[in-house]
Amino acid sequence: MTRTETVAAFTDLYLPTVNGVTYTIQLWRERWRQQRTAMPIVYPEMDGYEAGPSEYPIRSVRAPLYPQYRLGLPSIPDGLETPEVVHVHTPFTIGFAGIRFARKRDVPVVASYHTLLDDRASQHVSGNVLDGVKRTCRLYERTFFERVDHVTAPTSFARDHLLETVEADVDVTVVSNGIDTDFFRPVDPTSFRNRYDLPDDRPLLGYTGRHGEEKNLEEAIDAVDGTRMTLVLGGDGPAREALEERAAEMDADVRFLGFLEREELPAFYAALDVFIFPSPVETQGLVALEATACGTPVVAVDEGALTDSVIQGETGYRYRRGSIGDLQWAITRCLDEHDRLADLCRRRRAMLSVDHSIEQLSEIYDGLV
Repeated sequence: MTRTETVAAFTDLYLPTVNGVTYTIQLWRERWRQQRTAMPIVYPEMDGYEAGPSEYPIRSVRAPLYPQYRLGLPSIPDGLETPEVVHVHTPFTIGFAGIRFARKRDVPVVASYHTLLDDRASQHVSGNVLDGVKRTCRLYERTFFERVDHVTAPTSFARDHLLETVEADVDVTVVSNGIDTDFFRPVDPTSFRNRYDLPDDRPLLGYTGRHGEEKNLEEAIDAVDGTRMTLVLGGDGPAREALEERAAEMDADVRFLGFLEREELPAFYAALDVFIFPSPVETQGLVALEATACGTPVVAVDEGALTDSVIQGETGYRYRRGSIGDLQWAITRCLDEHDRLADLCRRRRAMLSVDHSIEQLSEIYDGLV
């Protein structure tokens, strides 16, 4: 079997944007270069980020519906040498450019299934047209993914969605995105608690990430109404103002910390008694894995990929979406069983490591070249 050394990654999402996709690409690239040779990146040019070595920005325009993102013009940058494998991370203009590049250079192409497009349709349309838009999204995804040689999905939920709901005729392997367990580990949270003046005389619950309508964060706020628990929300996004207004109407201690620097995240997770993740639209939910690696049990909605990412009774508990009583029950179970769950979380760290993911990717790449 040939040993793959160079993989070219094509993505419509990259720095300075910070989200699960860009984090995964950066981490895979870093670890790939440590274990093999090179992973050049092709991505849309965006203000606020200067290209580094083996990074190839493409001229871009503002994306419709999501003005914070850019769509790269479907072109191939000068100077990009032929790799042994192309890996496309997104099914948009640069993703299609990556497939065309691979076919022109006669190299295999792998695609990651990071985002369920039909799940995002309800953010933009409703009523009678919603079903039609979802069908269109699935047709689009099917058209894209059936053009590649192999697909990776971060969870069995995402794999099953692509095969059964999208009905794509593709070969799919579940490969977790993985996390940096050298960085996300149990640490002393005292300085973080002091910096943000967090209480230590009551249960501390928390979430960090995008504040968007799709994340369903209002359920986390409703769950602490009338309790002695404190909820801290890190991050930012378009739903923050509405969430702050909702919290102000509650009999609850809810604190918005704003954007947290990456260096603060291990201490943030370690400071929490329970991490709350009510988002039903995840294809993996990296923040749940990060919390687990830091020894913090997770309460997550029992939908989407979180049915895989949070192991019931081992790394936390799941609850039925829309049931605040069920959510409060799950929180109580985590608090009552905290020491046992925290120990089980720490024991799963090796399985969460990105190094395990790179081993799986290597096998896929080597089998294609």
